[in-house]
Amino acid sequence: MKHYEVEILDGKTREKLCFLDKVEPHATIAEIKNLFTKSHPQWYPARQSLRLDPKGKSLKDEDVLQKLPVGTTATLYFRDLGAQISWVTVFLTEYAGPLFIYLLFYFRVPFIYGHKYDFTSSRHTVVHLACICHSFHYVKRLLETIFVHRFSHGTMPLRNIFKNCTYYWGFAAWMAYYINHPLYTPPTHGAQQVKLALAIFVICQLGNFSIHMALRNLRPAGSKARKIPFPTKNPFTWLFLLVSCPNYTYEVGSWIGFTIMTQCLPVALFSLVGFIQMTIWAKGKHRSYLKEFHNYPPLRSPIVPFLL
Repeated sequence: MKHYEVEILDGKTREKLCFLDKVEPHATIAEIKNLFTKSHPQWYPARQSLRLDPKGKSLKDEDVLQKLPVGTTATLYFRDLGAQISWVTVFLTEYAGPLFIYLLFYFRVPFIYGHKYDFTSSRHTVVHLACICHSFHYVKRLLETIFVHRFSHGTMPLRNIFKNCTYYWGFAAWMAYYINHPLYTPPTHGAQQVKLALAIFVICQLGNFSIHMALRNLRPAGSKARKIPFPTKNPFTWLFLLVSCPNYTYEVGSWIGFTIMTQCLPVALFSLVGFIQMTIWAKGKHRSYLKEFHNYPPLRSPIVPFLL
């Protein structure tokens, strides 16, 4: 059996970093990364990006050497992705923070609203309902991270945890400060507005969970295979008929419901920023689906049916 020689160069300086002799033809990029780590322990596999061209796309871990457009002496270009951290750790950290921070304001711990309000309780029902909804949302996210989500990538750059936590924790503190403030004013249309908002929030939370379960069942444990998601018998998944990322549609809907419920400007801004970011993600996933699957349903939009 013919073996390969693999030369790994620095993607920026073209300096030779490693030469691997007698590499099996069916070796995967993941296995080559492990061999590279033996000579350069500071660059563990999750930190490595190997490419056929210095400015090209990263090769996938499951790519097989003999199926790549290279000769028996293959040249790969290395790029350091920087310190990495697991997706699970990032998600648990960024979601646990808002849950804890919001409750500090809800229970009015000292030094937030002034001494005379320490550990007092709001007389407005909507304030207590908002706390229940906010807490439920983030407890749901934490449980989904542990038990539901299957990540196609094991890690992300360490710097992301600081960026993500600043966003989630900062907005949680900002909205919690106003919603739980002793001078907070309930919604203009009272109980009717709150009931409508609660219905929107609950429906969208159920829809979001349903989509996450459908996506989980689409990918077997340990697999990175991608398939076209289709509606199941669960009516909440029927939104797949119209959009590529209904989990984002339902997520935005939940925060619109929370905005209507609290009638609070920081919540509205959080919803808007979230919608913009999720639209970017949805458009990216929609393009990937169209590129990867020639039979992808043409009626679908990225996030908002028929519009966006």
